[in-house]
Amino acid sequence: MTIPDLDFLSDSFAFSGQSKTVTVSCYLIRHGDTFMLWDTGLPLSRLGAGQRSVGGGLARLERSLPDQLREIGVAPASIKIVGLSHYHADHAGQLASFPGATALLGAQDMAVVKGEGTAFNLDSSQFPAATKFDPVQGDRDVFGDGTVVMLATPGHTPGHHSLLVRLASGPVLLTGDLWHFAGQRPIRGVPKINTSRAETLASIDRIEQVAANLHAKIVLGHEPADILLLPAFPKSAE
Repeated sequence: MTIPDLDFLSDSFAFSGQSKTVTVSCYLIRHGDTFMLWDTGLPLSRLGAGQRSVGGGLARLERSLPDQLREIGVAPASIKIVGLSHYHADHAGQLASFPGATALLGAQDMAVVKGEGTAFNLDSSQFPAATKFDPVQGDRDVFGDGTVVMLATPGHTPGHHSLLVRLASGPVLLTGDLWHFAGQRPIRGVPKINTSRAETLASIDRIEQVAANLHAKIVLGHEPADILLLPAFPKSAE
């Protein structure tokens, strides 16, 4: 996704005149015999359509998530859990490709999806009525053993979550849209599109403290450089 003006992602005018090409990341997690996806990327309507407007950027989708899963021998039907950091179209775009999965979404975001009216970067068609939703209030230990934990980090959206994954090689924090690119972290940058600036800043403080206490890697899903912090697809972290 290309962001023509990075000030769209900064309400303090820190990046005027700058542009950046960012990534749209999804993560496959294996817990025993169970497969979980964290975020589902851009909508399939963007597939092969060149650059199309999504939120504040121009997005391009070249391969579907199911096709990428098949490349590593994972059938889309084997995905039992889909966790969403939030409801925005570039994070929930291919949820409908996994109709047999239970979808974990922040309860406050679920209220937005189910509510009347419009919200920024929300496409209600990406949330099929037949989907089995499990609204998440606060934190959620997904498997009950502390290895995969949804951490409440509201602000960007009311029910935004980050994900703590405890790998054998060390813990990782997948931060959704708490930050969009690396330049925001040192200045505690907050995007213009935000439901609560104060909550975002509090969530930033929480994740920075969690990372320091656990010696965890912070991975920004839209930051190309952060892809290098984990093995790139089709390789996997252990």
